[in-house]
Order: sequence, then structure tokens, then C-alpha cells
Amino acid sequence: MYRNRKAVSIENASLRVTVLVEGGHIAEIFDKATGVNPLWTPVWSSMEPTAFDPARDTAYGPGVDARLLAGIMGHNVCLDIFGGPSDEEAAAGFPVHGEAPVVAYAIDAGRDRLTMRADLPSAQLRFERDIVLHDRTVRIAERVENLGACDRPIGWTQHVTLGPPFLQKGVTEFRASATRSRVFEGQFGAHDYLKAAADFEWPMAPGLDGRPVDLRVFTSRPRSSGYTAHLLDPARDTAFFAANTPALKLAIAYVWQRRDFPWLGIWEENLSRDSAPWNAATVTRGMEFGVSPFPESRRQMIDRGRLFDTPTYRWIPAKSRIDVEYRVITGPDFGILEDV
Repeated sequence: MYRNRKAVSIENASLRVTVLVEGGHIAEIFDKATGVNPLWTPVWSSMEPTAFDPARDTAYGPGVDARLLAGIMGHNVCLDIFGGPSDEEAAAGFPVHGEAPVVAYAIDAGRDRLTMRADLPSAQLRFERDIVLHDRTVRIAERVENLGACDRPIGWTQHVTLGPPFLQKGVTEFRASATRSRVFEGQFGAHDYLKAAADFEWPMAPGLDGRPVDLRVFTSRPRSSGYTAHLLDPARDTAFFAANTPALKLAIAYVWQRRDFPWLGIWEENLSRDSAPWNAATVTRGMEFGVSPFPESRRQMIDRGRLFDTPTYRWIPAKSRIDVEYRVITGPDFGILEDV
């Protein structure tokens, strides 16, 4: 059990990685040298998503995202959409960010490696993930198989979310292989401080007050909210983001092939959301890399088609499989990026 959830842990001398059986979230990448898990643990109590009852479990709010919020933790995968369902999909029981973060997984594990798998019945997809530890590096391989007889457009995003004690206001630093960028095109939250729909070059985003905001340092504002989408450098085969908190002597980086995930979304929630289960008590930053720039419905994703001349979703052909690999690196500072 991990924070009242069924879980499987693997470890070596440097790291412990814990995966939740339901939802498949990577709940912790615990760095033994510092005693810190950089990933986000919600301040509210967690429960198994398959046990969620909207009539009973009202502490997670009345929204269509309540089932996801009941069980979310750390790094969750969004599949086969990145965002909310349409009204019709929601009425049919389809969840926010797709089925992958709310279904139960079968997990086989040894001491320092595991394999997890689940079928997504409504999407007619099968999702598998292998995790292997090598010193202070986590190697992850994922497979998505289309079980249906039709080609499908899909969203597929690694919703990596960082939180305290690693994430510190005005202190934690970020680096990314980002280039052209756009602020969320409408109101994202109650305390937005960036100019909606504005295009810019990473890392200097346009503030509502006309002054540039350096996204390489986590905000020090009392309350804030926001989302920005970033095209990863087309001149590089490898894409990355990294975060560093010098006081902890801990940095974490995710590294992947740009052809697999050409977009990075940065989500900020800083004591802004007053509704349950947030209750203006959460400080977190999502570094969400995937095939789509913005969290939006399936119809919106397809209608958008392209941004900055880059597709905003991915096709998976009938009865076919897509394989990707990426890695997570931990260390004392941004020196972990030397070989990236």
C-alpha cells in the first residue's frame, strides 16, 4: 500500500519507483540520496478510481474530472485524449484524459523492473509500460496497440507533475528544449497572469501587465494559474525538460525522442483553485510532454489539426502498435543534462 492505494514498488541503491495499480500513475521516483520524491502528491486523500461513486464521493468535486482527481498522483498518462470529453462522451461515462489514468493494471515486477498493462475498452486500445532502473536513471518503454479495425486519431501525453517539497516557489529552476510557444487561448484559471493566446519564444512569456515572465523559474506569486504550450526544437532529435532545486541538491530530467512527443505543456496551479478537492491548497507544476499542445476535447484536437505547422494528435492504424521509449534522470544539479 502507498498512501492508502494498492501499489507496486521497485528499487535499487539509488532510487525507488512506485506505481499505483489503479490508474497506473508513477506516484514516486524517490531519490535515496536526498530523501525526496520530486513528483506531486495531492494534499487530499486518495482513493481507487474503480471504487469512485460520484453520489457518495463528493469531496472530489461535482465535475466530470472528479473520478480522475480521486486517484491522480505524480506522473499519469493521458490516453486516448489529453483534456476533457465532449458532453456526449461524458454522458457515456468517458473520463477526463481518457481511460488510461482510471483503469486497473496488471503488474509483473522484479526487484528493479516491472511491466504493467491494461486494456482501454471504450477506446479499443491496449497500453503497456516497462520500467527498468539503472543507477539514478529510470528507463521507460511504452506500447499502445489499436485493437480495433479502424485507424484512430489519438491524444497521448505524459502528464508529469512536480510538487513540494521539491517544487519551491521562486526557487525551482527549469530548462527545456522548447522554441515557439503559445499561452492558453482562453481563461485557464482565476489567477491567470499571462496574456491569453499570445505567441512567444521560450522562455519569456508575455505577462498581462506587459512585462515578460521568465518561465525558467517557478513563480513566486501569492496565487497564480496558467498553461503554456511549447513546440520542442525541430532541429534536435532528442527533446527534454529538467527541473532543479538547488537547496535540495536534486534535479530531475525527462528525455525522449522528439518524433514521438513534439509538444510540451506547462501547467501551473498555485493556490488558485478554490473548488473541491483543490480548496486553494495546491502548489504544483505540470511538465506534460505529448502529441498535443493543449488539453482539449477530441473534436477540438482534430479540428485544430496543426499548430506551428506541427500535428496536434497522432494516428494509430487499425490492428497496429506504436512503441516509444524515454528516460528519467536524477542527480544533484543540471549537470544531468550533459549527455542529453
